[in-house]
Amino acid sequence: MTSETIGSTSIATVRERASEVHALQELSESRPATAAAPLQAEKAVVGDAPEIHRLIQYWFETTGDVLPRTEGEIYETIRDFVVVRDPNGSRLLAAGALHVEWRDLAEIKSLVVDPGTQGRGLGRIVVDACLREAVEMGLKTVFALTTTPAFFERLGFRISGVSAFPRKVWNECFRCPKYNACDEIAVTIDLRDRLNA
Repeated sequence: MTSETIGSTSIATVRERASEVHALQELSESRPATAAAPLQAEKAVVGDAPEIHRLIQYWFETTGDVLPRTEGEIYETIRDFVVVRDPNGSRLLAAGALHVEWRDLAEIKSLVVDPGTQGRGLGRIVVDACLREAVEMGLKTVFALTTTPAFFERLGFRISGVSAFPRKVWNECFRCPKYNACDEIAVTIDLRDRLNA
């Protein structure tokens, strides 16, 4: 290791990421969100990828509650994402993805809220939008891996074992840096009653 790297990450990259987190914090502090109209989730567009990436990086670097994703991964899965914008559409307030795992199963991933807008129900708006989309697609079960299961329990999810989702474990979990010391809890919601409504 030289003075120009930290592990496999260059000093310049570390500084750039720190600068992005600082800029995100300043933006949140200098532009408080106002909710003149009810906020709604909408499908993400390609231009949202950099902001989604910044929010994910912020929470990964600040709390570690969200797994990191490259901007390239976000572009590749942009169709999975829904976002909530401020009323004038100039700022992304929250985002999350519904990722189909199998014919009857999907996962809510990368659920993030702008740090200046926490406590306003934006996470619920994103999750509700993901669940509506899951029902529209005919999916029976949605799950999430989370460090905050109480949030999902308030939305009707139940705590489950990750072993109930073997495709998730074999497709993704074994590549995760937390695999041998995972602190995430699996939560799941059964949508069959909504499918029959």
